[in-house]
Amino acid sequence: MKTLIIAGHPDLNRSRISKAWTEMLKQQMDITVHVLSEAYPDRTIDIPAEQALLDRHDRLIFQYPLYWYSTPPILKQWFDEVLEYGWAFGPGGEHLKGKEIGIAISTVGTAASYQPGGYNLFTIRDIAKPVEALANYVGALYLPPFSLHNANHVTDEEIAASSEAYLNHLKTVHNVKTPDLLTR
Repeated sequence: MKTLIIAGHPDLNRSRISKAWTEMLKQQMDITVHVLSEAYPDRTIDIPAEQALLDRHDRLIFQYPLYWYSTPPILKQWFDEVLEYGWAFGPGGEHLKGKEIGIAISTVGTAASYQPGGYNLFTIRDIAKPVEALANYVGALYLPPFSLHNANHVTDEEIAASSEAYLNHLKTVHNVKTPDLLTR
């Protein structure tokens, strides 16, 4: 299975977590790492190139730090422009159908704060519902999310351990729906 990591951190060089994850993943066979801020420093996205990249992969993982309970602006822009009508959905829009889509996310809050009744009220799975809905809408299979919490306080050792856990997650995670259950 060919996996595409779409790294949506706005400045990877200033990130301890996303940078470590990205560097580790770049060393893996069958994993392509695509850093949006490096590919598009002026934020002018090459839509045909992005769509061709998606066509060459079976699994898409959106890797990003949580920004106000959402994705960073460059990733939202990427969704808006690349996943267009007639390509990702609508008549002829079946390029993502049957592919797997997941997220790898880092948060400043603790794991306990992302629980029902916790400070943020919701789980990461709840907060990531828009990406899960996106996957469903384009006929893709949604994967359980991978997350690392407490980003401002993790040690280098914890980041290294999370990198290994992330890679293991990518090797062992399975979709939450089977293709015959898809509605699109």
